Amino acid sequence: MQVFVRDNNVEQALRVLKKKMQREGVFREMKQRRSYEKPSEKKTREKSEAVRRARKLARKKAIREGLLPAPPKRKPFERKPPLPEVKARAD
Repeated sequence: MQVFVRDNNVEQALRVLKKKMQREGVFREMKQRRSYEKPSEKKTREKSEAVRRARKLARKKAIREGLLPAPPKRKPFERKPPLPEVKARAD
């Protein structure tokens, strides 16, 4: 995995690296490897993950074919305007 640092902007390169690692599932795998997983538990987990992936694929296919309604679109996040500054009174 490679990330290029442009204009000495290391923070941006770190963000890109973390995003790539998240997509690849590196963090999830590191968390699983912290403790021993019995082979039977591993097999059960992998089967359930495969079932989840298959269901997700079938659901997306059904939505594309019009058999299921599409989920409602989310509204983009809107920031609230900042509060007005209160000036101190001179007494």
